[in-house]
Amino acid sequence: MKMSRRAQRMQRNHKRNKKVSALNLTSLMDIFTILVFFLMVNQSEVEVQNTDTVELPVSVAENKPDEQLTVLVTQDDILVQGRSIVSVANLKGVENDLIAPLQTELEYHAGRTALAPGEEGRPVTIIGDKATAYSVLKKVMNTCAKAGFSNISLAVNQKQPGGA
Repeated sequence: MKMSRRAQRMQRNHKRNKKVSALNLTSLMDIFTILVFFLMVNQSEVEVQNTDTVELPVSVAENKPDEQLTVLVTQDDILVQGRSIVSVANLKGVENDLIAPLQTELEYHAGRTALAPGEEGRPVTIIGDKATAYSVLKKVMNTCAKAGFSNISLAVNQKQPGGA
């Protein structure tokens, strides 16, 4: 039996449309790779680097600190960006409210970055053990303010609201 032209055309179209189309994974891999790198670079969660020698006080503050210059006050030393500057034992007998080596280091860091327009002072985060004497923290804060770092933040551990 002879097929009509319409039946032949429909048969040809069905054969052509029956072919399995292949999925090109190369372009999908490129897109996902770019997406992963974008998410890694633009991650905005900031955590203060903590050491085992410093036990931070607890607070109910909700704001996370920005990345900025950090001054770490341990029981033994004062460190700026992880570099030891002066021993805390040397500060016990000093009556002056300024710590000269710390002021020199902070002025060096202040000279490396320009003050943004509209800012009153450069930002600094002071990380101190909760057992650190207030007189030591006061000297550190005073030295920071004299060196141009008047936007001072104190690092604390966040306490959950309603928790003990």
